[in-house]
Amino acid sequence: MRKQFLFIFLALIVANTSQAQGKTTRIGYIDMEYILENVSDYKEAKSQLEQKAQKWKQEVEAKKLNINNLKEGLKTEKALLTKELIEERETEIKFLEQEMMDYQQKQFGSDGNLMRQKAALAKPIQDQVFTAVQDIAEAKNYDFVFDKSSDLTMLFSNKRFDISDQVLRILNRTEKREQLTKKQLKEQEVKENLENAIDENPAMADRQKALDEKRAAREKLIQDRKLEQEAKRKEYEDRRKALQEERDAKKNGTVSGTATTTAVPAATSGAANTNSTAKTATPAANGEIPSAEQSGMTKAEERQLLYEQRKKELEERRKKILEEREAAKKAKEAESQKTNTTNN
Repeated sequence: MRKQFLFIFLALIVANTSQAQGKTTRIGYIDMEYILENVSDYKEAKSQLEQKAQKWKQEVEAKKLNINNLKEGLKTEKALLTKELIEERETEIKFLEQEMMDYQQKQFGSDGNLMRQKAALAKPIQDQVFTAVQDIAEAKNYDFVFDKSSDLTMLFSNKRFDISDQVLRILNRTEKREQLTKKQLKEQEVKENLENAIDENPAMADRQKALDEKRAAREKLIQDRKLEQEAKRKEYEDRRKALQEERDAKKNGTVSGTATTTAVPAATSGAANTNSTAKTATPAANGEIPSAEQSGMTKAEERQLLYEQRKKELEERRKKILEEREAAKKAKEAESQKTNTTNN
């Protein structure tokens, strides 16, 4: 009831002020709990305090467990104990129970350590919030600014009158001011002014959201293209490495039958044998050289690579043919000498 009267009283003040001054009254509000939960220093300190509270809670539970064990022991042994011993144990249990309740009240009571440390933790930030609210109210001509999380009951609150995010930006800017250069401070102020304008204008917020979505889609498209190019480049590198390994194996004579190209026939006639060897299938003809689109190379680079590959293969074929011809010539000469020796 007291809250309702306070709210009605404030509403009447607002109405009378508007009529007296003949202008529109600007009202805003903040959510102190939301602001505190989004301040990094407060969150870290609160986490440490929660760890303390958990430790206190465990100590209380340990005391309760000890008392319950004493009660169970007394219940089991009661028939074997004298009246004096029973009274002594009951007195001890009552003393431990009172001690446990006092400890619980000391840590978790309305004026206990937990509540006092929470208040001490929040006070410096609350002071900063009050200062930030005053600055915003003076700059934006707010007549009243309420705290949504306080004892004042707000039956309805329009989100566009919520200046909590503006307060948070001021707190964060104050925290980072010493770390920013003048240029960065100026950029930060421009960004904050845009965010404040968006907070006060829902239509602008929708437009900004659409722009952000387009920007995100464009950045995703660029990233996808980069990934695609990287994949093609890697594929090309893998193929080139495989070709190099195949050529090295061919030189060492360790290449398998499936990996080698068509074998050169035995030496017959010179010109026909040369043409037959030159027309042997090459890795490029079999599709082992990737296309420019697949490898990410330019057309000129692809042609150069293909030309060098074919030139090297033709050189190897020519060398082999010459060796075979030389071997055939020596064999023919040896046969001729053998014939002459037989005739003589």
